[in-house]
Amino acid sequence: MTPVMQTTKTNKTTETPNTPYANWRKLVAQYHQPDVNKAVWQIINSFGGLLITWVLMYVSLSVGYWLTLLLALPAAGFTVRVFIIQHDCGHGSFFKAKRFNHAVGTVCSLFTFTPYLYWRKSHAIHHAHHAQLEERGIGDIWTLTVDEYQSAPKSKKLVYRIFRNPFFLFVIAPAVNFILLQRFAMPGQDKWKRHERASVWWTNVALLLVYGTIAWLIGWQAMLLIQLPITIISSSVGTWMFYVQHQFERTYWEYTQEWDYTLAAMHGSSYYKLPRILQWFTGNIGFHHIHHLSPRIPNYRLQACHDENPALQEVVHLTLGQSLKTMSLVLWEEKRRRLVTFREARLSST
Repeated sequence: MTPVMQTTKTNKTTETPNTPYANWRKLVAQYHQPDVNKAVWQIINSFGGLLITWVLMYVSLSVGYWLTLLLALPAAGFTVRVFIIQHDCGHGSFFKAKRFNHAVGTVCSLFTFTPYLYWRKSHAIHHAHHAQLEERGIGDIWTLTVDEYQSAPKSKKLVYRIFRNPFFLFVIAPAVNFILLQRFAMPGQDKWKRHERASVWWTNVALLLVYGTIAWLIGWQAMLLIQLPITIISSSVGTWMFYVQHQFERTYWEYTQEWDYTLAAMHGSSYYKLPRILQWFTGNIGFHHIHHLSPRIPNYRLQACHDENPALQEVVHLTLGQSLKTMSLVLWEEKRRRLVTFREARLSST
């Protein structure tokens, strides 16, 4: 990861004049209020769906592992929904009461393998510094500029090419991240509060107790045959969603002195227009531009905010098919202000 650089510049978080988003604060304010009925129903259908498919996967082991793997797909989808609930709790938007957000977010971490308080801190940093070139390194996908890549030693170039390889980035890295790396507090975070770093270890203890008990009841082999594909698939989907909603050709990156909060949200995040069933499983997070504009909007209000405010629809739209093309975009070219492929970067330097 690129180290985080400290800056004394003041971020622009005011409304951006002379754009369609000039009055965005007024537009989004009416969507901030959590709805306890919608929140509870989302908990029921997400956790309930995951529990049902988990049990069905256990039963399917006596039929054939092919059926178990097939059922892992909806189970992973429900896990992604649980992660979105944890995500909203981290923003304090899912419920009105802070204690309810913390309680539900902590329970979610036992299914997402992601320590709630620790992740909440890193994600808050992502929101505060999203699309600032000096602040890359926490809560984002490792991205180099063309100049940084071309001036890097061969060893770093090789590591970067491996990291940005789609198979590594969307298959290997997500599993390693959620299963292994999330079990440790990363170095260089001494200023983080003690309870935020401690949440990593308390989550590990809770995971050991929960999945240790399941392994005792049904056997560790059965537990792993069920849980591993769920975690691997859901972590890959989650990583892909985060990637594609920030890494597209005409995205927004800027140095802190010129960085603008509103433009970073509306041009540095995409509207990922998914088929209805996939939108449901991913908890409406495809309306990512609105989420970055106002993280206080719970996921179950994002679509209404988007549909009812044409001014907030003037953003990059990506369909499922279009999004697949973003996998080859790997370097930020500052001159043309766009993400480019390795080949484009090489041609531009000749």
